[in-house]
Parts: sequence; C-alpha cells; structure tokens
Amino acid sequence: MYALAEQYFTPSPTSRHERRTVYYPMPDGRELVFETDAGVFSKGRMDRGTLELIKAIQGEDGESFLDLGCGWGPVGIIAALLQPRSEVWMVDVNERACELARTNARANGARNAAVVCGDGLSAVGDRTFDVIATNPPIRAGKSVVYRLVEEARDHLNPGGRFYAVARTKQGAGSLRAFICATFGNADEPEIGGGYRVIRATR
Repeated sequence: MYALAEQYFTPSPTSRHERRTVYYPMPDGRELVFETDAGVFSKGRMDRGTLELIKAIQGEDGESFLDLGCGWGPVGIIAALLQPRSEVWMVDVNERACELARTNARANGARNAAVVCGDGLSAVGDRTFDVIATNPPIRAGKSVVYRLVEEARDHLNPGGRFYAVARTKQGAGSLRAFICATFGNADEPEIGGGYRVIRATR
C-alpha cells in the first residue's frame, strides 16, 4: 500500500516521519509524555474516544490487561502505571505504532508493559486476560472489527471484561448489538463527546 493510501492499520507505514509530542496529566499529578508520528492513529493528540475509554476501564491491580490495537500506547501505558502489579500486553498490526508504544512505555516508566506486533489476538498466542480494551479500527470495516470482538471473547478469562469505544455516528449502536450477541450482555459505562464505551463480561 502506498503512502498516499495508507491508513493507521497499515502493517508497514511508508509515510514520511512527522514526529510530535502529546502530554497527558495523570490523577496523581504526573505528566506523561508520548511521542507520536505520521502513519499511526491520532498522531497529533489523544483522541476523544481514547479518553472516554480510559475513563471507563475498571481494572484492579494484579489483573492481566490487553490493549488491543494500542497505537502509540496511551491506554496500555496508563493501565500499566495505574496497576503496577498487573501484566499488561499491547498489540498493534502497525509496526511504526508498536515502536512508538515501546518507546513511550520506556519513557514513562511502564516496566510491566510488553508490546508485540501482529494482527489481532494471534499476536499473543494462547494467553488469556482479565481485561481487554480496544479503540477498534472502524475504518478497516465491520468484518475486521467483528473478528476482533470474537477473538477478544475467546481470550478473556471467566468474568473478564471487554471494553470497546466507538463514535455514536459511526456505528456504535450496531457494534453494541454485535458485542451483546457475542457475549450475551453489554452496557455503556461511559458516554461523552459523541462517543460510547461498550462493556461486556464473559
């Protein structure tokens, strides 16, 4: 795929580098610093959907956590820092995004976060998790997004929680319906800024 046609879910971006820095204030007063680049999702800021997802996630320290489609890493890194005894995995198909996530994890001291590059849950083998969270690649199409939902269900421990965020005007309703059909339950713990966070429990 050529640079002009690239999307953030392109495995090997060829876009010209355009480094940027994004800041995020933690509740304890720390300011996290993230490096971003062209060819990855939301290169210039932390998008509203991701912010809503971070607010909605309820995890306990010591639970295993997967950031599915991690981009440059904000969801997984924040989870790792808030839950330092948890094992946090971060996965993305985009190689540039994975390199940024690794850099950002090191820079912000998220020592319990591991980044692996691959397509969906195949990247983590047979590992299972207590929490899986995703800001799914809506532009990749329903077939890709729905596959990720089904894979997430199969990689959750009993009682594990799945979180997905979507823009209300870009299919949040149909995504919730599919998640409910897949898990047998779904609710919306966070709604704001035109986004809905959908949660399901295995």
